[in-house]
Formats: sequence, structure tokens, C-alpha cells
Amino acid sequence: MCRHNCRGRDAERHLWWTKEACHNSLAGEMLVGPASALFMDEISTGLDSSTTFQIVNSIWQYIYILCGTAVISLLQPAPETYDLFDDIILLSDGLIVYQGPREDVLTFFESVGFKCPERKGIADFLQEVTSRKDQKQYWA
Repeated sequence: MCRHNCRGRDAERHLWWTKEACHNSLAGEMLVGPASALFMDEISTGLDSSTTFQIVNSIWQYIYILCGTAVISLLQPAPETYDLFDDIILLSDGLIVYQGPREDVLTFFESVGFKCPERKGIADFLQEVTSRKDQKQYWA
């Protein structure tokens, strides 16, 4: 048990390698076999936005070709990654705030009194409008 403990720089290298190994094996483990539904939780943790986009785009292509479904949870997706999704399930405090087509999400929030500023990214708006401390700035 103690032989696997790392300290100092060795611990930092081990942690980095462990994270990278997990992210690098994500596609290899998930895309083996004829899965028609994929469920992925926070696959972008520790990745830059470009890598996250590439992974989600690859998953989108896989799902499109095989007529499958993917449910992916992401924290703070970049606009180009957000645009890859057809439908959105937005949660706040464990409750569903919105579930439906990505194209209708702003219309929904406007109907309940929240307006996204023109220069604000939709994904950023969705994150902030579901936060009690940040949503006041979006009241229409």
C-alpha cells in the first residue's frame, strides 16, 4: 500500500499522468462496442476548450453516424462546444430549470423575465442566470 505513495515533484507528476491517462482513455473506453446511448459526466474537467471541442465534436459525429444518443454534462462550455448540442437540460440546485431544444432556451428565459445581453455568450448566460447571486443582472 505505501509503495504507491508519492511526495513532492513525484506526486505532481503522478497526478498529472493520472489525469491525462483518464482523459486519453476516455474515447478508447467509451467508443468500444455498439453503444447507442452514451452518458458522460464532466468530461471537460482539466481540459482546455479546444480539446473539449474536439472530443465533443468526435462524439457528435459518432452519435450522428450510428443514430445514437449522448447525454454529456459540461461545466462552462465554450460557445463552439455549446453549439454542437441539439437539446439542453439545465439544472440548478438539483432541479431541472430548462429542458428542450438549444434554439429555444433564450426564448424560454425571456418568457420568465430574464434577457441575455447581445454580447454575452449563451452558455455563460445560462450558468449565471441559474445562480441566485448573479441572476439579478438579467432581469428584463
